[in-house]
Parts: sequence; C-alpha cells; structure tokens
Amino acid sequence: MKKMNKGMNLALSAIVLAQGLKILTHKATSGKWDWRPLLQTGGMPSSHSAGVSALATYTALKTGKDSIETSLAVVFGVIVMYDAQGIRRHTGEIARLVNDLDEDFELLSGHYPDLFHPRRDVELNELLGHQPAEVGGGALLGIALGFFGYFSKK
Repeated sequence: MKKMNKGMNLALSAIVLAQGLKILTHKATSGKWDWRPLLQTGGMPSSHSAGVSALATYTALKTGKDSIETSLAVVFGVIVMYDAQGIRRHTGEIARLVNDLDEDFELLSGHYPDLFHPRRDVELNELLGHQPAEVGGGALLGIALGFFGYFSKK
C-alpha cells in the first residue's frame, strides 16, 4: 500500500488536532464538558486554518518559498482563512437574525390576532465561521505542526 505524502498527513493531522482542542477550549470557556464541538464548525481553534497553515508551512520548507507549490498552498490558505472569518462568520450572524425572527414576529403580531406565522421546528446553525482570534489560533497550530513535520525524521 502506498503511503500518503507527508504534507497531506500533516494537514489532516492539524485538522483532527484542532477539532479535538475545541473540546478543551469549550470546557475552559463554559466550564462544561461537551463532545459536540468535535464535529462542529466554528470555535477555537479553526481547523480549516490549522490544516491549510500546516500544509503551506511544510510545503514552503520542503520546496522553497519561490516554488509554485508554495504559492498554491499559501494562496489557497489565505482564501480559506478569509472565508472562515469573513463570509462564513457573517452567514452565521445572518442565521442568528433569522432564528430571532420567530420571536420578533410573535411580539409584533400580538397587536394583530389574525396574523399567523408557523414556527420553524429546527433553527439554522449559527456557529458557522470564526472570529479572527480563532483563525489566528488555528494558523499558529498549523504552522507549528508544519515545522514539526518538516524537522521530524519520518
């Protein structure tokens, strides 16, 4: 069986490690153990940022800063991290506003008993993106793993 390349292993390891760390950061901030962050988007650290940073760091060290591989990894990483703290975070904020519409409608319709609005059974997921610190935390984790992977023997 052919082995996966080291850059891919490091990126996937960074993602798994970051997802695992979300359990610990949730415990530190809420005081409660909860395994759900292991499989959720959002939270500290960003697993997307960790993965692309590990890949970009390892690739830069392995092929040099001027290689096309490094350029691709860095540009891909910047796009992913921008999306995580920009577009995906704003999508989560919009989901929060939409989820609040049911309560707002009920408050407003109290004056008009003939108005009816069926309540949604399931709310939209609000934890989609990341705060800048979460993206930075994931990036630092990924950079550290990229260096570790490059300088380790295997």
